[in-house]
Amino acid sequence: ASLPALGITGPGPAALAAGTSSAMILCYSQFLPVEGTTSIMLDNTLPGLYGYASGQAAFGDLLGWFVSRCAPEEVLRAAQDAHISAHEELSRRAALLHPGESGLICLDWWNGNRSCLADMRLSGMLLGMTLQTRPEEIYRAMIEATAFGTRMIVDNFRAHGVAVEDFFATGGISRKNGMAMQIYADVLHMPVRVADTDQGPALGSAIFAAAAAGSARGGYDTVAQAGAHMASARYTVYHPDAGSAEIYDRLYAEYARLHDYFGRGENDVMKRLKRIREGALKQH
Repeated sequence: ASLPALGITGPGPAALAAGTSSAMILCYSQFLPVEGTTSIMLDNTLPGLYGYASGQAAFGDLLGWFVSRCAPEEVLRAAQDAHISAHEELSRRAALLHPGESGLICLDWWNGNRSCLADMRLSGMLLGMTLQTRPEEIYRAMIEATAFGTRMIVDNFRAHGVAVEDFFATGGISRKNGMAMQIYADVLHMPVRVADTDQGPALGSAIFAAAAAGSARGGYDTVAQAGAHMASARYTVYHPDAGSAEIYDRLYAEYARLHDYFGRGENDVMKRLKRIREGALKQH
């Protein structure tokens, strides 16, 4: 429902709803089988187009896990003293870091992989930690991992012939965390447009309702007409930085290697560890 709220009424742009998990929807004029896509259905998003759905099983939940289970007392006190959340304090610190400065890379599979591997038996990984690693470095590495996972999805669509020509974002994180959206722009090599609405899905639902009502009942005759009058007209646009993008290309190459090594069967250690854990729990 978010697409018309963002002003998307045709094929090409992708829309990311960034919340506890992430969902990415884009439309295309024909059916093309794409590996690891959650669903491909005609008319499920915009009339006359195939809606391609994919996403990631943890985004805000991943950051929430880190804050609730791992954030040190020093970070929590600093946030309390500044009258901000621990997320805001960690984001403030993480924004001072340069890409690649932490020496960390993460696989964002704390809740499995939804796309492109579609394997919920996978688990998360953080690589590169030392005794000098700081909490904000881990927090930023986790955000970067979600951006790398999104680029993996975008690259997968393009490799299967589905064009991704523009990128929009909605949802809580897109509005609350500008650093995250800048990282996404740098990783994707595309501007990221964040609509000026806190309720993208609700606004999109209202647009569909107006189109269903039709002009005879005070609505509009098509989704495109309704979107033209009702969609968000203002955006915050995050443009990719060439220097950051070059470093992220190198980090993404490492992410892709780890993604395939642990996710495509070369090393199933994540699944073996889960089986060992399950066996141990049964003994209690």
